[in-house]
Amino acid sequence: MIRCGLVSIIFLASLFAPAAAQERVTVGALRLVTNGALFLAAGKGYFKQEGLDVEFKFYPAAQPVAAALAAGEIDLGATAFTAELFNLAGKGAIKVIAAQAREKRDFEGNEILASNAAYAKGLRKPENLSGHSLAITQLGSSFHYQIGQIARLKRFDLKTVTLKPLQSLDAMVSALAAGQVDAAILPVQHAREMLMASQAKLVGWYSELDEQQLGGLFATAKIIQSRRETVDKFVRAYQRGAADFAAGMLRRDRYSKRVSDVNSRAVALVIARYIYPSQAPERAVALIESSAYYVDAQARLDVGDVYAQIAWYKSQGLVEASVDARNVLDLSFVKGHSNLPK
Repeated sequence: MIRCGLVSIIFLASLFAPAAAQERVTVGALRLVTNGALFLAAGKGYFKQEGLDVEFKFYPAAQPVAAALAAGEIDLGATAFTAELFNLAGKGAIKVIAAQAREKRDFEGNEILASNAAYAKGLRKPENLSGHSLAITQLGSSFHYQIGQIARLKRFDLKTVTLKPLQSLDAMVSALAAGQVDAAILPVQHAREMLMASQAKLVGWYSELDEQQLGGLFATAKIIQSRRETVDKFVRAYQRGAADFAAGMLRRDRYSKRVSDVNSRAVALVIARYIYPSQAPERAVALIESSAYYVDAQARLDVGDVYAQIAWYKSQGLVEASVDARNVLDLSFVKGHSNLPK
């Protein structure tokens, strides 16, 4: 009888214990489909299963995520690569520990859009961007990098493009819709909404021109040094999210068309709660499904491409010459990264 009573007490205590046992981790991110793996890991309870209580802090662009990491306001961040993030990593403040999304041929990704007026005047191909204005978030952003690569591939001088740093994605959308800039490179979910509203015209997909490791998962040096086991737990849960994203959102049929079914919609619904919390579920799911970037199922980085990005930013004077690409990455949390430099 006493034994049964003890068992009952232990059981009842276990019902109230989990909340206290969870370890708090703060994560910075943007409300973008590129962070689908992150949102799936949270929405499906994978972080909680690792004993982690994840608090999200959302930002309007990638650069503020870098600033928050540097200031110690967040422990980890998942966002696109920028010059500022590489500079911070080069100084030892943060490390890239896993992959976020990639620009990969035959998959959705950032879209090059022209204002309606600029399109009518002939801005209809990526090579036509020369001589026009382009909205970006900040100098040194992933959009800055992409227009640099477009200029290289289409053989025009980047200096012929007037860059307009507008600080946020929403400001970029507004400027393009109003015709205050001629063009912008936008995440697919923003681009699709503009196209559906006839606020801009499609010029092309970045992934048709080039493949790129678009972003990564960052951790502060402090949490790696003082709470290594916590980071290990976080990455394990994050990888489960990446695997679910790939399995649910990246399947193709024999005609290379994306498979949309019960499984993909279930995955999209979980992600939609973080990206479109106030949207009607049916519309939100449709937007997520049509905006899914390529994500490696194990969150492995294309290391060689990260090296190439750092080299380009250095050539533009945006990443300090002293930054060593090898010190930017901590490849010990995920196995099997690709394209490792010799």
